[in-house]
Amino acid sequence: MAAIVTASLDVMGGDKGAGVVLPGAEIALSRFPDLRFRLFGDEAVVGPIMKLHPKLAAVSTFEHCEISVKMDDKPSQALRRGRWRSSMWRTIEAVKSGTADYAVSAGNTGALMAMAKFCLRGSAEIDRPAIAGLWPTLKGESILLDCGATIGAEADVLFEFAVMGAAMARALLDKERPTVGLLNIGVEEVKGLEQIRIAGQMLREAALPHLEYVGFVEGNDIGKGVADVVVTEGFAGNIALKAAEGTARQIAGYIREAVDQSLLARLGFMLASGAFGRLRRTLDTRRSNGGVFLGLNGIVIKSHGGADAEGFAAAIEIGRSVAKSRIVDKINEDLAQYRASRLLEEDARLAKTGAM
Repeated sequence: MAAIVTASLDVMGGDKGAGVVLPGAEIALSRFPDLRFRLFGDEAVVGPIMKLHPKLAAVSTFEHCEISVKMDDKPSQALRRGRWRSSMWRTIEAVKSGTADYAVSAGNTGALMAMAKFCLRGSAEIDRPAIAGLWPTLKGESILLDCGATIGAEADVLFEFAVMGAAMARALLDKERPTVGLLNIGVEEVKGLEQIRIAGQMLREAALPHLEYVGFVEGNDIGKGVADVVVTEGFAGNIALKAAEGTARQIAGYIREAVDQSLLARLGFMLASGAFGRLRRTLDTRRSNGGVFLGLNGIVIKSHGGADAEGFAAAIEIGRSVAKSRIVDKINEDLAQYRASRLLEEDARLAKTGAM
């Protein structure tokens, strides 16, 4: 029997709250019976909906929370008002206490990151956290980070992002030594901001055993699957991710419009329904819903606020995979190993200098 994995859910988070979170949890449970849930929310809202999901109720515990973080709350406001008592805080706190393996919320991103950083603290090995997301490519899937946690990043932070992203690729994509690229305005080594060029040099010289650095990649290379992990800072990463989501919806809209043009077009669609079905699944952003907060002493998954039940289920399932992989330990081990080797190199250099 598979080991039990417990997810802590902010039932009130997102545009539709419990109306999406609870059905999504039941979908995930149907696919992964080893899941168990700790649910946090307003009893008056959650109770009636929970009665419609008896299978979920049988494997869940519920705790009433007085406060729900609003989607337009400022992070500092949410932290002051919702600390200790909000469904979002209690969801994260369950991970800190060890009563849940990971937390999932579709709520306010800024508030979720602020609470996660305050409650779980950053790892001693990590300077800045990152949000990592899955990106469908022509070769399967890649990981993009940061998707919005850290705006602007120095070279050493980009280096840490590369290590964290590679650990996630090993966990979710089953890549023994994932390829890593730095997002840049060109592939030539002389292009781009200084911190990106320095980060590239650091990754080349480090020759880390758990990742293969492949150089700079451009925006149009991400979808080609040129690298298993694409690293950037949060401003560019968030724009790239939302541009891709918007493009997927735009293409789907074009297809629907073209099919409705004539009877012949509808007939052609019916004849090619299998191919269009595969395209629809590829363009379905719900399948890759769920950003992973990396760099904390615990696992937090951010679902899209507008996700439906299927999308929220995907976020739960991503969290399950990450939790089972021991990703926090792997990231810390990889960075500790790198820093230990750098210290040895520095000691050897100083010893050689002293002997001369």
